[in-house]
Amino acid sequence: MTAAPVRVAARPAVRPAPSPRSARAAPRRKQKAQRGVRGGIVWIVFLATLLTGVVAINVAVLRQNMQLESYTNERGQLRDQNLELRSRLSQVSSPIYVKRVAQRKLGLVQAGPEQTTYIQLGAGGK
Repeated sequence: MTAAPVRVAARPAVRPAPSPRSARAAPRRKQKAQRGVRGGIVWIVFLATLLTGVVAINVAVLRQNMQLESYTNERGQLRDQNLELRSRLSQVSSPIYVKRVAQRKLGLVQAGPEQTTYIQLGAGGK
């Protein structure tokens, strides 16, 4: 018995050249992908800058509010101090207080009617 010869289909050694349509599509897809990545990066940078600005503005507003609050507190303290000083001024300017201080600290006494003398000025004096 003789064996029949087996035929083996020969494979081509070289791949067939891609069609012109698929050759052009690959670089375009790559370019679109690169543009998409670049666009995404631009948006990320833009949003990060925007958020940084918003945070900076919020911090500035917070500082201004804190400073305003401290000025308001200081204003209240100055008003209180002003009221105390006005009260003290009215107290020390009263005639009774002045008389006491003159007697105690300076040793002055009020002159009686017998100690008071009057001087008569002549016609030339006024």
